[in-house]
Amino acid sequence: MFGYRSNVPKVSLTTDRLTVRLACERDAYRLADYYTENRAFLKPWEPVRDQSYGYPSGWQVRLNLINELHKQGNAYYFLLLDADEKEVRGVANFSNVIRGDFHACILGYSLGQKWEGQGLMYEALQPVLRYMLNQQRMHRIMANYMPHNHRSGNLLLRLGFEREGYAKQYLRIDGNWQDHVMMALTNLDWKPTI
Repeated sequence: MFGYRSNVPKVSLTTDRLTVRLACERDAYRLADYYTENRAFLKPWEPVRDQSYGYPSGWQVRLNLINELHKQGNAYYFLLLDADEKEVRGVANFSNVIRGDFHACILGYSLGQKWEGQGLMYEALQPVLRYMLNQQRMHRIMANYMPHNHRSGNLLLRLGFEREGYAKQYLRIDGNWQDHVMMALTNLDWKPTI
């Protein structure tokens, strides 16, 4: 009689090879598998991850928080999945969403080692960036990469991001403070809603 109605956005985008959708509670096992399988590969590119990243129970807690962020419009955590949605091939996260007079967020992403070099992240980020710019009305999407991560730098340039600066000791990656190149994609056609 009185059904529960979730206000979590239902976003699912398809590309030639992927389903790209917001993470939800049922993804705990998939995410645990992704981070376990790619632990060593992602280690030099990410903050130190605790052991809970390898367990569905740790992801269940994390996904409950992510679900709340989705509801509030403060972050959008996308999964890059095969067409049958059985395997996570990568992630693309838009965090620190600020609206008001800024309308901006920060993009972070990773791809599993066995999927690297196949153009999957470029394929996935094109529709997701359009969604964030058009549906979530972001004026600016920022992304940063370590100077020696040429693949990431080339991907961002290919997607239309522009270099805006260089930040020394910007983030702790793999336990060490790392310099980052600051990039941004700006929606020049942005208009306020009436």
